[in-house]
Amino acid sequence: MASPRLETYCCPNRDAATQLVMNFQPEVFCGVCIGSASISLTLTILQLLPKKGQSPRKMPKASSSSTILLLISICDILGGLGMIFRSSVWLGFPGFIANISVVNGTDVWPSTFCVGSAMWIQLLYSAGFWWLFCYAVDSYLVVRRSAGLSTIVLYHMMTWGLAVLLCVEGIALLYYPSISSCENGLEHAIPHYVTTYAPLLLVLVVNPILFRRTVSAVASLLKGRQGIYTENERRLGTEIQMRFFKIMLVFVICWSSNIINETLLFYLEMQPDINEMPLKNIRSAALITWIIMGVLNPMQGFLFTLAFYGWTGWKVDLKWRKREIPWESMSSSTAGENAYPSPVNYQSNIHDSKKISTTDSQQTDEAISMLSEGNTSSDERLTRSSPIYQGW
Repeated sequence: MASPRLETYCCPNRDAATQLVMNFQPEVFCGVCIGSASISLTLTILQLLPKKGQSPRKMPKASSSSTILLLISICDILGGLGMIFRSSVWLGFPGFIANISVVNGTDVWPSTFCVGSAMWIQLLYSAGFWWLFCYAVDSYLVVRRSAGLSTIVLYHMMTWGLAVLLCVEGIALLYYPSISSCENGLEHAIPHYVTTYAPLLLVLVVNPILFRRTVSAVASLLKGRQGIYTENERRLGTEIQMRFFKIMLVFVICWSSNIINETLLFYLEMQPDINEMPLKNIRSAALITWIIMGVLNPMQGFLFTLAFYGWTGWKVDLKWRKREIPWESMSSSTAGENAYPSPVNYQSNIHDSKKISTTDSQQTDEAISMLSEGNTSSDERLTRSSPIYQGW
């Protein structure tokens, strides 16, 4: 799982709360992490692979939203691989891991492995949080027609830049002036926890607001497309709203245990002795949520693919398919339009006005399609209700 306690454990003089959870059935905990991450990794890759008997997803054009969804899944896959590697070493080489607790030890590799693996996991899941925030921003900008493929460069700069900056800053403050001196006071730990949970809390607070505004903008967009709000438009708007709801539901399920666990552990840290009997229930709750984190954090990758695309099936199609070159259909369409030029000016003006309206409606359809990508029924209804489909 992804917790700032992983980096804190690399300190030989770690706090008592971190010692409590990290030493609680470590073999069982690492086995849970390996099992959950392996299942999620396998199912996530299965979800993303093309399937037999299914036509590839058709989009009016490449969208930044679809790219962001893929990058979120990639971050989850790489983060899950980091969990599997770290837990496997933890189980396979207990003597190697035991050297982490040695103060002023001569072997630097255990501490290097501890810090490196923890940073890998934390960095990738933090980047996933930032990408999810970018997806909410991009969805809102798409319906406002202020986004495009060019914005993906800005998203890359913001996501990887902030993820690396916060991760390095938090680690530097935690291990300052050296790894053997960290955790001597909360002034080392608190900045590290703040930089770790800042993107998580940002998604929890800001994404629902952006998703709600996007849904309202989609409803206005659908109403203004033909001047009426039919049952098809209503269902399409509801499906987009449900998609956003599923995304936030998965996020809350997978990461609420982290917030609860961290709150309990900070409370225990503030106590003079965490082993007192009145704190037994709090210790038990902290240990339970610790195990839950090991199950739910790695499962985010697979659950997100369900929220993004639904269940895509088991039958994988690895055959290479030739795709139609876009400019071939465009050139044939252009040739068809220019084959019979209008000899009268007023007919050309009528044609131009219809073309403008059709272009505007097509842009609306593209914006809605970007938000409902992966939902075949939505794409079909959108196409059938489009003026282009109706021969307008």
